Amino acid sequence: MQKIILFLITAFAAAALSAQVNTPPAADARLYDIANAPSADRLENDIRTLVEFGTRHTLSDTVSTTRGIGAARRWIFDEFNRISEACGGCLEVFYQRTLIPEGESRRIPVATWIVNVVAIQRGTADPNRIIMMSGDIDSRVSDPVNGTDDSPGANDNASGMAGVLEAARVLTKYKFPGSIAYVGLSGEEQGLFGGRGLAAHAKEKEWELLGVLNNDMIGNITGVDGVTDNQSFRIFSEPYYPDDANDERKNIYRRFFGGEVDGPSRQLARYVHRLTEQYTTNLNPMMVYRLDRFGRGGHHRPFNDNNFPGIRIMETHENYTQQHQDLRVEDGIEYGDRLKHVNFPYAAKLTGVNAITLAGLAAAPPPPPLVMIGGAVRPSTELKWEAPVTSTPIAGYYIHWRLTTEPQWTNKRFVPADQLRHTLKNIVVDNYFFGVSSVGLDGNESYVVFPSTLIPRGTK
Repeated sequence: MQKIILFLITAFAAAALSAQVNTPPAADARLYDIANAPSADRLENDIRTLVEFGTRHTLSDTVSTTRGIGAARRWIFDEFNRISEACGGCLEVFYQRTLIPEGESRRIPVATWIVNVVAIQRGTADPNRIIMMSGDIDSRVSDPVNGTDDSPGANDNASGMAGVLEAARVLTKYKFPGSIAYVGLSGEEQGLFGGRGLAAHAKEKEWELLGVLNNDMIGNITGVDGVTDNQSFRIFSEPYYPDDANDERKNIYRRFFGGEVDGPSRQLARYVHRLTEQYTTNLNPMMVYRLDRFGRGGHHRPFNDNNFPGIRIMETHENYTQQHQDLRVEDGIEYGDRLKHVNFPYAAKLTGVNAITLAGLAAAPPPPPLVMIGGAVRPSTELKWEAPVTSTPIAGYYIHWRLTTEPQWTNKRFVPADQLRHTLKNIVVDNYFFGVSSVGLDGNESYVVFPSTLIPRGTK
């Protein structure tokens, strides 16, 4: 009897040890440091520098060394190179240009080069797998074709551009399996031309672009609604890719099996929400189930249009008197996007949100390329998925599920890397939505992939 008891104890201990070894950690300690690393002082210096170029309008001076968008983008290019020097040349810095011909847009009346500034921190294992953070270089006043008058653009969008630079300073101190792109986009105010050009470039170069974090206005805490709030921010995301709306097969699948709010951009938004709650304090993410603000579209939209996940991160309370306004005082109201309206500690917090998201996705394996589901008229749900092609070590996968009315994934179960199929016993497929994410040895996960087809009958 004693031998049997000893055997059982030994077997139980061995099983527990095996589970402990195979199950990845619940957190990556580095991300707590990264969340708090962005400096409000450095952000203020960068925003001030961008404001001092007078105007960064797309049609402004490109030759001057002190004024206009040309001077601004060259300064950003040089700043990326300075950051690269500090990390031993870890950034590939380049301009990406697109010529907009005369007559293509009412907001670009003459042929104009749209010039983006890109810096890529290559991954150690999967250098072509990229997660991107972007901000806009350009600014404007009331008239969208006025390229001469002062247009400080302190919050819209020097704050987002400064956030990109600061995220680069923080994250280039680390190495990740996947790559990170830090990007300054141009031509946003004229029709999202910078995003259009870079999305086309990404497709041409066959980037494995996991997603785009578009930061547009991350520095204002006092809104036109009279509310002052430095503890929340918004995450805008589309439910699925726009082209999917015209895909009859996908529409039929969504009608019968779900997925109306579960496209890749929405999963990226959920990922930002989850990491914010896990790694930051006194910061409440607010998911908005919409491409952008009502009737509008941000610089992530061109990436969505090209089937790349993209979201917008921005302040919760906007002040419209400070956006797209001539500098003036009218009826006692001061109009204009001035430096004094930017809250730098708040911009630092939102930069931290971006940084942990970039780090988490660059550290994690890529998501499964295909997830399948089964379980109709059965008491259990079955999931099957494909392993991603990657050089990043995979500890395993998490199966996620939630009630169909819940916005976030609320349940998860770990499955080791050698298993690509799992049955959730006594969890009825009718009552929940399901998904699968990859997880690395350090505990960093990909975002969740929603099932896009049924498990074929007779497959093992």
